[in-house]
Amino acid sequence: MDINVWKLDDLTDTERARIMQRAETDIESAADIVKPIIEDVRTRGDDALRDYARKFDKAEISGSIVATDEDFDRAYKTLDTDVIEAIRTCADNVKIHHQQQMDRVEKEWMDEVKPGVFAGEKITPIPSAGLYVPRGKGAFPSVMYMLCVPAVTAGVKNIAVCTPPTEDGGLDAASLVAADICGVRTVYKAGGAQAIAALAYGTETVPAVCKVSGPGNPYVSAAKRLLSHIMDPGMPAGPSEAIVLADETADPWNTALDLLNEAEHGPDSASVLVTTSETLAEKVQQFLPEIIAKLPQQRQDFCSRSLSNYGGIMICKTMDDAIAFCNDYAVEHLLMKVADPDHVLDRLDNSGEILIGETTPIVLGNFGIGINAVLPTGRKAMTQDCTSVWAFLKRTSLSYVTAAGYQSLKGPVETLARYEGFDGHANVISSRNEDVLQKNPAFKKIA
Repeated sequence: MDINVWKLDDLTDTERARIMQRAETDIESAADIVKPIIEDVRTRGDDALRDYARKFDKAEISGSIVATDEDFDRAYKTLDTDVIEAIRTCADNVKIHHQQQMDRVEKEWMDEVKPGVFAGEKITPIPSAGLYVPRGKGAFPSVMYMLCVPAVTAGVKNIAVCTPPTEDGGLDAASLVAADICGVRTVYKAGGAQAIAALAYGTETVPAVCKVSGPGNPYVSAAKRLLSHIMDPGMPAGPSEAIVLADETADPWNTALDLLNEAEHGPDSASVLVTTSETLAEKVQQFLPEIIAKLPQQRQDFCSRSLSNYGGIMICKTMDDAIAFCNDYAVEHLLMKVADPDHVLDRLDNSGEILIGETTPIVLGNFGIGINAVLPTGRKAMTQDCTSVWAFLKRTSLSYVTAAGYQSLKGPVETLARYEGFDGHANVISSRNEDVLQKNPAFKKIA
């Protein structure tokens, strides 16, 4: 099989740029296809959603677009007990971790900046959230609880989930069970760009929301980008990507397995072994065909195409070079398998998540450690956070100035206002009736 193998020092600027870009080119090309879909949903609402379900998902939605109580009951009855319990176990870990995040959120605080001058923040949940759970290459109940848990834990009052319908016009049973376990029962039968448009504009059935979170294919990502003037498109979460950062101490067989963890998501996935060991690189290359051959045919195809397209093996002369490449790549998932993990961790700055050692493979984070597996892609980990309760919270600045604090600030503030040409601003100070300052009601929370 054809696997990309690069030597970092030998890359041209063009080759390096291509590796860094990943599947973003697919997102750009999808925009023209997505635009008429968005407009159609905006004008025709539910009818457009039904038509696109028939066209893209081969699903005939004759009944309700939103999941009914009967749909949830049927999901529990048809799903194997061991799958239900696996969802409960893993979702519970995610709940615990996100509640621990919430426990660290100081919902309202103010500190004294200078005598009589107080500044702080008030933390509140966003009013509504749309959660997108993809289904194209398989069912993803794990994505359902990775999104529902932080939204519910943050206290979002209005949560709407969109996920593609099954061919019988229903919804994936495991995804419905996962939503119910998280306390969410507003799940809509809509996928792709049309679902994002529905969440942005609203339809007769699907409510408009102020923010949409969740991963998706290039069409979903393009729709989010095009609708960013209507709603907050949230963190960019496109095709899967991973780096396995390894030195000569890493186990070659395990490393080959780890490299395929994200590669099997699809041909647009990017999975890269970054290593300082040519010996490890050679052994991983030898093991990959054997491991891939044991996968189902569709996953074989995805892995092979991923490793010859956006993924592969990057050989670096030194660990310094490898770390610098990882920071520049800003990957979604980073598994670190090195002799001195503490030292290397201190120098890794840009990634959606970092998993440490042979006993912490990416798959554990994908499903059940408790950390969130919905992470920034396309090099956006340079500036974007992992999904957490903070994806569904917002900060509002708070301030309070006492009469004494006002006296200390008024001179500098008036000076700067006049310097910047804002006479109206300055007059607020110079023409203010100061007789009432001492009568200002006390703000007791700062006491």
